[in-house]
Amino acid sequence: MSTVSRSTFDQVMVPNYAPAAVIPVRGRGSRLWDQNDREYVDLAGGIAVTSLGHAHPKLVAALTEQAGKLWHLSNVMTNEPALQLAQRLTSLTFAERVYLCNSGAEANEAAFKLVRRWGSTLFGAHKHTIVAFDNAFHGRTLFTVSVGGQAKYTQGFEPLPGGIVHVPFNDLAALEAVMNDGVCAVVMEPIQGEGGVTPATQEFARGVRALCDKHQALLVYDEVQTGNGRTGKLFAYEHYGVTPDVLTTAKGMGGGFPVGAMLTTAKIAEALAFGTHGSTYGGNPLAGAVADAVLEEISKPELLANVEARSQQLRAGLEVLAQRHGLFGAPRGMGLLLGAPLVESWNGRAKDIVNAGLAEGLWMLVAGPNVLRFAPALNITEADVVEGLARLDRACAALARQG
Repeated sequence: MSTVSRSTFDQVMVPNYAPAAVIPVRGRGSRLWDQNDREYVDLAGGIAVTSLGHAHPKLVAALTEQAGKLWHLSNVMTNEPALQLAQRLTSLTFAERVYLCNSGAEANEAAFKLVRRWGSTLFGAHKHTIVAFDNAFHGRTLFTVSVGGQAKYTQGFEPLPGGIVHVPFNDLAALEAVMNDGVCAVVMEPIQGEGGVTPATQEFARGVRALCDKHQALLVYDEVQTGNGRTGKLFAYEHYGVTPDVLTTAKGMGGGFPVGAMLTTAKIAEALAFGTHGSTYGGNPLAGAVADAVLEEISKPELLANVEARSQQLRAGLEVLAQRHGLFGAPRGMGLLLGAPLVESWNGRAKDIVNAGLAEGLWMLVAGPNVLRFAPALNITEADVVEGLARLDRACAALARQG
């Protein structure tokens, strides 16, 4: 038996998290096992990160092969895995240039610095305003929480960086009202993840692009959560027929290994000239090798077809449970990023449903206090979705009995 337990966390860790009582120790595919060898179906995916499930043989092979060769050089030198990853990213997307880092927050930090420097370099210091949306989430650095604009993540950390404006999501008139020549960029998630799994409408996405063009502002898509096959296409911008100027991604890109990227065009990339930004670990060979293997798998048509099939299966199952138990409504979202909003009488109790699921051997997520969030592995099997829904059914029944 391990010498550490959940109580060890409270003795040695900063209390900024409140992890579950159980500690998983191994995984395979979409199943996890804890210290007591109890099994769980994983519909959380490490918050949309374990995109190919746990211990995927191709990722294990890529990591172990690279681990025997070279781990780190720093960016004084480049390395083959990083260059191969960047080649793959540019071949699969609109982008011509890639900046590699370790997380979504770092990718967004780089993007926000890029758009500010682009505005300043090309137009002058006045062009520095970043417009973002209410209920957005872009990371936990001071700059990224400020752009995210959710008060719960910024309280007590003031003074915050300035030059950031927030307007309601999916409200084109509100955006138009704040656009002017001082705006250097508009930043949006195509589907707001932490904000409740709320997709942008087609009209809104296209309208944002048009307003950016009108005011010579860059359009930044935060695809940290929606990228890497999560929505059924490699990146969510493909659903909208809109091409951003800058795209950030992370989470599922490494399948569990820390890696992030900022993608843009060659012309815009010129703003981050030599010495203007950097990362000690960004683009290290281990991350490059794993992420390249992940993208190779995720970009296969059969994998993306599974995302669509399992999405339909999960949606249909959740709709049945919504009718049967009356705890939540029909799910929204795309692909395998789905959110089920709680009914009014259960508002604020999403975590209660997650905990009831854990008791039945099911891992789920919340997206705020009023939305259940599902972000399983993109290669999850039909059988695992069936079993996950059966466990959620039992969890909902137990909660409904309690009232």
